Amino acid sequence: MPESFEQRLQRRIAENRKAFHGIYADQLNALMGLSREEIDDIVPGTEDLEVYAQLITVVNQASAVNLKQADLKIRIQNLGEVAVNIASKIPGLI
Repeated sequence: MPESFEQRLQRRIAENRKAFHGIYADQLNALMGLSREEIDDIVPGTEDLEVYAQLITVVNQASAVNLKQADLKIRIQNLGEVAVNIASKIPGLI
């Protein structure tokens, strides 16, 4: 039976709670605290917000499962140069 909206929502809430208490909690908070202007200063262009959202998702998941730093770095690099540039502004991500 497919998961209901409420079940998916509760699962995401639990995942987010784990992420915000995981090993990358500080980095995740710093990353999410970047303003649009700060992101544009790092990487101007239209694709930056999409990559920024993908980067948040990767760090969020890595924090929730306590992913090793080297594995997180590889996943960030797989997102491309824009993600690496953004992540490099957050101590402890790359």
